Amino acid sequence: MTTVLIVEDTPANMKLAVFLLQTAGHTVISTTDAEAALTLARDEKPDLILMDIQLPGMDGLEATVLLKRDDATSAIPVIALTALAMKGDEERIRAAGCDGYIAKPIRYKDFLETVAAQLART
Repeated sequence: MTTVLIVEDTPANMKLAVFLLQTAGHTVISTTDAEAALTLARDEKPDLILMDIQLPGMDGLEATVLLKRDDATSAIPVIALTALAMKGDEERIRAAGCDGYIAKPIRYKDFLETVAAQLART
């Protein structure tokens, strides 16, 4: 069984992502802010992190940079959850260390396929 950490501050998005992941058989841990995500990632060692980019306080890209710099969490794949789907956004997301991204609004088939593909790589 795989464990996925979701970092998402919008309740509806969180509810949908948790539902989809649990339905697919994953164990889900979640938080609404980046600072807590850093701690959870170090303590829980999830198999995958789904990181919202636009978070209050520290944003998801900054948190991803910190995760990738930390030996304890650098190997955990991070997929950005983002409404940022403009030209150049993917490059910024990848430059921060994200291993992929899922555009919002979430389309459940794309969401589950992206998660499964990333978990198959690890």
